[in-house]
Amino acid sequence: MYGQIVEQVTAKILAGDWLPGQAIPSIRQLAAGSKVSVITVKRAYLELERAGIIVTRPGKGSIVAESSDLPRQLALKDFHAGLSAMLEAADRLQMDPASVFQEVEKELLSHRGAGLAAEERGKTA
Repeated sequence: MYGQIVEQVTAKILAGDWLPGQAIPSIRQLAAGSKVSVITVKRAYLELERAGIIVTRPGKGSIVAESSDLPRQLALKDFHAGLSAMLEAADRLQMDPASVFQEVEKELLSHRGAGLAAEERGKTA
């Protein structure tokens, strides 16, 4: 359950709902609002603090870390999680590295091609 709280807080920061330096709900507020124990939220906040996503000041609560690179760091963490999941799936499929690279390259070209096509449509509109 604490993992879901970590993901939700991270998502709010990535989306820009919570900005660097902004106070976030107290452990007790989030626990009551999420209907989970204070211990669960405290564990999530400790993990977020260890990751450098939030800063907790005793008696003053927690705020979003001031790092100007935080959104990029969080997006990179998401990227690595997705990459890890992809490699686990490739292992289950017993794909060799060349096949994995080939599939990634096809997807990249497809993704970038779709982005370029949308960009071209924007120029003609």
